[in-house]
Amino acid sequence: MKNFLLLFSLLALLNCSKENSAVSENSKNSTVIADEKSKNLPEKQVKIPVSTQIKELNDEILETLKNRDTTAFAQFIHPEKGVLFSMYGYIDPAANKHFSRAEFKKYSNTNTKFTWGAKDGTGQALVLTIQDYLTTWVFKKDFSASDYYFNVFKGSGNSLNNLKTIYPDAIFTENYIAGTEEYGGLDWNSLRFVFEEFEGRYYLIAVVNDQWTV
Repeated sequence: MKNFLLLFSLLALLNCSKENSAVSENSKNSTVIADEKSKNLPEKQVKIPVSTQIKELNDEILETLKNRDTTAFAQFIHPEKGVLFSMYGYIDPAANKHFSRAEFKKYSNTNTKFTWGAKDGTGQALVLTIQDYLTTWVFKKDFSASDYYFNVFKGSGNSLNNLKTIYPDAIFTENYIAGTEEYGGLDWNSLRFVFEEFEGRYYLIAVVNDQWTV
């Protein structure tokens, strides 16, 4: 009888050990499966504020202008709307020079000259290559060291600023360099970039210079 009880106890102990081992193995497998599933889950993307995106674009575009890199500049141009260049704060889409991205790439590193508008005061036509216009007019000052404004106008002169009328739904930046005491502050300069969203990204649709006009 004692032998029978001993044998029964050993069998029960062995069976319990197997069950515990199975539970442990199942738990281990569940953990592995859970880990694998978690690896396959898409990472939660942190949405970057629009103001931050635009500031980065603004600075990158200034860098291409400073480096005279028209190839890099072209990548910021709106794929469908292209880009307009306005010599002054008053934008005239019918008169201002406009390029599609393809046109800009085609002519940016050539000696082909374009008429960009008329100089204030003299009315003399400004005829330059794309590279010369970007260098001597758009980036006439070192705007990489200017004051930055998001959707705010800083430079204000005696000419009409109609940017919000022409581009009511667009986002714009202003890079502003204050005037000097020598000229009573009238020698200020602004460079504005106008952006619109396209397929989840923002692109340049207008480059607007502004300054005091007579």
